[in-house]
Amino acid sequence: MKILVTGCAGFIGMHTCLKLLERGDEVVGIDNINNYYDVNLKENRLALLNKYDNFSFVKLDISDVVGLKNLFQQLEIQSVVHLAAQAGVRYSISNPLSFVQSNVVGFVNILECCKHHNINHVVFASSSSVYGSNTKMPFSVNQNVDHPVSLYAATKKSGELVAHSYSHLFNLPVTCLRFFTVYGPWGRPDMSPFIFTKAILEGRPIDVFNYGNMQRDFTFIDDIVEGVVRVLDSPASPNNLYDTKYPDPSTSFAPYAIYNIGSHRPVNIIEFINNIERSLGKKAAINMLPMQAGDVVATYAETSVFRDKFGYEPTTPLQTGIEEFIDWYLKYFNYKNITRV
Repeated sequence: MKILVTGCAGFIGMHTCLKLLERGDEVVGIDNINNYYDVNLKENRLALLNKYDNFSFVKLDISDVVGLKNLFQQLEIQSVVHLAAQAGVRYSISNPLSFVQSNVVGFVNILECCKHHNINHVVFASSSSVYGSNTKMPFSVNQNVDHPVSLYAATKKSGELVAHSYSHLFNLPVTCLRFFTVYGPWGRPDMSPFIFTKAILEGRPIDVFNYGNMQRDFTFIDDIVEGVVRVLDSPASPNNLYDTKYPDPSTSFAPYAIYNIGSHRPVNIIEFINNIERSLGKKAAINMLPMQAGDVVATYAETSVFRDKFGYEPTTPLQTGIEEFIDWYLKYFNYKNITRV
């Protein structure tokens, strides 16, 4: 297939492109290479993709309506994996307009192009953040998610809603995937594995919020990408048994669906730090702090719906995933004198 991957220089975007390229798909990647975090990291990810003859890159912002229209007109794109987004729960508090512009307006621009070009399937990266103030665990796609606690989460929920309207109005197959705390090699510098590892190696204390009473459903990048590709190959279809009197948020009378992709194994943040400590052979100094605005105490994915549909669920053990991340980190930043356990 010829597949458009938005946000191709991002963490999940790069790994998704690699998976598709290695199986022989033709991939067109777009990214605006913004400076939300280290541009060099994005360019180095892109350099890996540019080694493939079946990859082409277009530097483009998804808010550029004319640029997107030209791209879709020039290329016979069959499917879209939409991963481009302004990320960062805490960053959304101080920079709200950038989130609306990218995560809402940008996604509408993508869908507008898709409706005019007979796209087979749109896979949209949503987030576990949409569960917001929900406390019933594990988080199920059948739950109501109308109470986000950050603007980032609200824009992702908005994306799901906009996607459904396009799916219904234009018979456009769309699948929304709620990712749970993705980690692994080439990860983002604003995410906890990167922050914790950097601090430990530099001998600085780690800020741990809610006094360590936090749990996350950490999911290794390879598991996320395997799920994305399986979903991409199986376009959403209408649920003929959908009951409008008892609506299920995860499915529809339109070709539309929502799934969680998570490890289904929530881990306390202190345990996660302990795993990094063991991998590095160094202890962390911890600075306990109260809860931050926009954050949630725990995430925990209910994944049986995804497993039953696609015959797959994440399998990478936490320590294995952390080891792979640490191996990459030490090599990428040229640490040569680390004695590891």
